[in-house]
Amino acid sequence: MPELLRIERLVAGYGEAQVLAKVDLTLEEGKSLALLGRNGAGKTTLLDTIVGVTTYHAGTIRLHGRDVSRLSAERRAPLGIGWVPQERNIFRSLTVEENLTATARPGGWDLGRVYGMFPRLKERRRNLGNQLSGGEQQMLAVGRALMLNPKILLLDEPLEGLAPIIVDELLAALRGVVTGEGMSAIIVEQKARKVLPLTDDVIVLERGIVVYRNTAAALLASPETLDAHLSV
Repeated sequence: MPELLRIERLVAGYGEAQVLAKVDLTLEEGKSLALLGRNGAGKTTLLDTIVGVTTYHAGTIRLHGRDVSRLSAERRAPLGIGWVPQERNIFRSLTVEENLTATARPGGWDLGRVYGMFPRLKERRRNLGNQLSGGEQQMLAVGRALMLNPKILLLDEPLEGLAPIIVDELLAALRGVVTGEGMSAIIVEQKARKVLPLTDDVIVLERGIVVYRNTAAALLASPETLDAHLSV
């Protein structure tokens, strides 16, 4: 498959502080990657750097062969990045429907498809963002990212703090998007055993360095390796 994302010897962080140290990563179109590691390993920083909201120090980030390393976040977004940050960043004073359509771009994902995936959002389409539960806000954040019709979906701790029934609902939706439709994705998640079945490959970060890479199935089948890298 054609290569979608290539990161080579990436060094980045916040201000003068360097969090990522010469990170290498490749992702083909239609493939998905679980990005794992203990707290503070640099997972969020890597996603933030792909989006363009950290301090770039060295290395390259290529999206569809184009070097975007020095582009601002505003110039990267139209190139096909759909981002769901930990904070969700929904517009709390806008309705659900306004949130979904405010930044939408033409493509296969529209209101009908998002509402079909998340019926709760259709039921609450006239509610303001600040009137939603945490789980509904996460669904809205995912739906808004899909309405961008991205080439790659970046999800940062999508299951964090959610009730088990909402976790199951969100996982089913992500499975349909990533596994069923083959949308390229990078998923950061503490619940490794929940996300590994959804993804093709896995990378583990430790102190900003890639310390493990393999297929997701291989790591899932090796509990001792998983515990060695992720246990506190």
